[in-house]
Amino acid sequence: MQTYKIAVIAGDGIGPDVIDEGKKVLAGIAEMDGSFKVEFTDFPWGCEYYLREGKMMPEDGLSILKDFDAIYLGAVGYPGVPDDVSLQGLLLKIRKGFDEYINLRPVKLLKGAPCPLKGVNEEDIDMIVVRENSEGEYANVGSRLYPGTEQEIALQTGVFSRKGCERVIRYAYELAKKEGTTLTNVSKANALGYSMVFWNEIFAEVGKEYPEVETSSLMVDAASMFFVKKPARFQIVVTSNLFGDILTDLGAAIAGGMGLAAGANLNPEKKFPSMFEPIHGSAPDIAGKGLANPLAAIWSVSQMLDFFGQEAWGAKVINAIETLLQEKKTLTPDLGGKAKTDEIGEAILEILRR
Repeated sequence: MQTYKIAVIAGDGIGPDVIDEGKKVLAGIAEMDGSFKVEFTDFPWGCEYYLREGKMMPEDGLSILKDFDAIYLGAVGYPGVPDDVSLQGLLLKIRKGFDEYINLRPVKLLKGAPCPLKGVNEEDIDMIVVRENSEGEYANVGSRLYPGTEQEIALQTGVFSRKGCERVIRYAYELAKKEGTTLTNVSKANALGYSMVFWNEIFAEVGKEYPEVETSSLMVDAASMFFVKKPARFQIVVTSNLFGDILTDLGAAIAGGMGLAAGANLNPEKKFPSMFEPIHGSAPDIAGKGLANPLAAIWSVSQMLDFFGQEAWGAKVINAIETLLQEKKTLTPDLGGKAKTDEIGEAILEILRR
């Protein structure tokens, strides 16, 4: 029997609340299937760990995690810990250390999910954003010069390597080819005359190998506008680290909100473990109150199942979420219901057992 070993970093705030429900769903699916099982190992890393230990994770944290099949991350962030410390000390450290160079974020309006856009149907918002996840604007290369003086300067350098750009762009082309969809390249070459011109050149070069894929290119500001005005024009989107981060949060807003937004950080070659997470914040003000919506965490379980080669179960989880949203019997307050966080996982499993 196949055993998937999963490292769990529930993190801060509502992280443990929502991750518990995802674990419940994944364990229940393994039991129903019978051909595989899951083995969870929990690690108490995050901001509260930082406040005790002075670091977000142990110095040998990556060595501890490297032999797992996947990492399941909750949410990171807590009052008293600067955001740059929490991000750089855990999430980005794992992404970079394990070469999780693909960030895969579905932007899909599920049946029954709320949408702030008028005249939009479910089929109009159905895209996957492929975001470069290891370098770009988040490489954190730069300097502070003349600190504390009137001449103080902050330098932030984006890093765009040929290898880094080509592999994420090729991944997006391959996905578009597999799915039979269009591919939209998003950049800002008119203003960023080195990095984004370079990016666009590589997009065109790789595209010669995929003549069957219909492509288009947009500036990131135009893409942001069309995400709202004409979301149906997007199917597969490929873009840089910063632009992808911003666009996918906009995508979450038009596709049901952050409570329905999941993300995968992939090392496609499986040389290192990949990481799956809901992309909402830690919301410490509602932690432990049963108010948090765990559907994004459960959606990320669907992504994990897909990555494990259990695509049938991955699709069933999405269908179960849609059924839950349509039946409206077991929903958290943010979706207009009265259910508690810890009721949602079992409700999903009940639907899967039907």
